[in-house]
Amino acid sequence: MTDVRPARPEDAAELVRLRRVMFQAMTGEDRPGPWEDVSERLLLDGLFTPDGAGRFGAFVVDAEAGAEPGTHAGAACDGTGGGGSAGDGRSAGGAVRLAACAVATVEQRLTSPGGAAGLFGFVFNVCTDPDYRGRGYARAVTAALLDWLTARGVTRVDLHATPQAEGLYRSMGFTEHPVALSLELPGATGPEDGMWGESGPGSPG
Repeated sequence: MTDVRPARPEDAAELVRLRRVMFQAMTGEDRPGPWEDVSERLLLDGLFTPDGAGRFGAFVVDAEAGAEPGTHAGAACDGTGGGGSAGDGRSAGGAVRLAACAVATVEQRLTSPGGAAGLFGFVFNVCTDPDYRGRGYARAVTAALLDWLTARGVTRVDLHATPQAEGLYRSMGFTEHPVALSLELPGATGPEDGMWGESGPGSPG
């Protein structure tokens, strides 16, 4: 059985490292930059706490003690995640290295006949480190996230899936739903999450 746990603030750098791995797997480009620091700060300030506060729900699987995660070419992300592995499942900075993660937000909308609470979830940042793929980790963290969203009263969950990850989500009950039109407003500095997708080749695990 896969050991899944809620993410903690000290996991923020690793969550961002896996996010960078995800984008690299999806686009074939490694694009480090200021966005990493911004994302890490958002996670540090916004990860949910046991009392229910926070903007982001996240669940993770820790890397195995004694393993060397991040050695795969697709996971070599200098400048994030605390540097190289210390060989004990921790990064050089002492934080626990992560094998996989999934993140979600909860949006409060107006209520409707079909959704009395008006709560909608959006799942993103589903990624497995290349060295840990094929073990069911993506499914495990996504399932934990769905349980968390259900407990918070969310009545519908959306996500963007690439063709490689679509089978995983369909097997978990996701189906097509009418997609809203999107508009990038002036001042956008790059593709938004919905355009990149949030579950690339690194997701199925």
